[in-house]
Amino acid sequence: MAPQFKQLRRAYGFDEVAIVPGEVTINPDQTNIDFKIENFTFTIPVIASAMDAVTDVNSAILMSKLGGLAVLHLEGVQTRYEKPEEILSEITQASEAEITPLLQKVYSQPIKDNLVGERIGAIKKAGAVCAVSITPANTKHLAPIAAEAGTDILVVQSTVTTARHISKSYRGLIFSELRKSIPIPIIAGNCVSYSACLELMRTGISGVLVGVGPGAACTTREVLGVGVPQITATIDCAAARDEYQRESGRYVPIITDGGFRKGGDLCKALAAGADAVMLGSILAQAKEAPGLGHHWGMSHPHPALPRGTRIKVGITGSLEQILFGPTSVTDGSQNLIGAVRTAMGVCGAFTMPEMHQAEMVVAPAITSEGKFWQLSKSLH
Repeated sequence: MAPQFKQLRRAYGFDEVAIVPGEVTINPDQTNIDFKIENFTFTIPVIASAMDAVTDVNSAILMSKLGGLAVLHLEGVQTRYEKPEEILSEITQASEAEITPLLQKVYSQPIKDNLVGERIGAIKKAGAVCAVSITPANTKHLAPIAAEAGTDILVVQSTVTTARHISKSYRGLIFSELRKSIPIPIIAGNCVSYSACLELMRTGISGVLVGVGPGAACTTREVLGVGVPQITATIDCAAARDEYQRESGRYVPIITDGGFRKGGDLCKALAAGADAVMLGSILAQAKEAPGLGHHWGMSHPHPALPRGTRIKVGITGSLEQILFGPTSVTDGSQNLIGAVRTAMGVCGAFTMPEMHQAEMVVAPAITSEGKFWQLSKSLH
């Protein structure tokens, strides 16, 4: 028998697994769902993604008041335009044929340093925790401006992030040096493998974003064929986090980013080892979201290889309703925090580390078993 060139292992997404209830149940309101990044503690483990349709100054302030964190995209419309509302309106009204060229044009305008400072200042003035996102290519220029303006947390984000990036320039971005020059928490992403996650943590960063290509508005998996389903990616990166804690004594949280559609997905990510989740399309459905019922990916404006698509997500309720209820829908897309607390209660988990120990099973029929009437209804 000829040897195999490659050995493939099975990887799992949200719809293929289920959480096994615990032997003891606890009252959901007794669960502790705090999420910590260094000296910052958030009362809900939810981060609003750094996408122009999800986070602006107002929604960042609101998210902070509700106990979570929102990340402002420092390379988006908020920092390219004095009046971003006009641009957002234009994007949401464009036809399907016009949208990709329009986004490429919109994002080709230069980033204005003064707007970077103004947007951060507005969030801080409201008493909110401010997090901002930049790409590795612009980090050396924008990070010092953001730090001087008073940002609390820096997120360095690209489609795939590694601790070792090879480029033609003399020196790429070195996280350990960035950490020394800007002494605020740094979250880096995105990665999906044990070894890449472990190497990132060893650079001294404060958190890791997990996920490549699962987002509702992202087409990286179709265009590049790159990605790992989120449950497997989360489990692998959680193993790296635990190994790093063993070797260093430092706990670096992992944040599962993308691919969420309903409360059950959040619960599964947390059971798989995530410390928090980053949400995009779900929060783009909030009436306070800047996307006005639409959502588009950060990779969409690429001049040669756009890897995102604008989708219509609609407006389903307020941000508070989506996070805390009361729910007006039965599909699990509202009262996400209620779902997390209830799942932890059913698993007998008082804390997130205890939720990480919940048993999980491979269960491809978990969303279809016995659901004939629901499934047939959704087809019509």
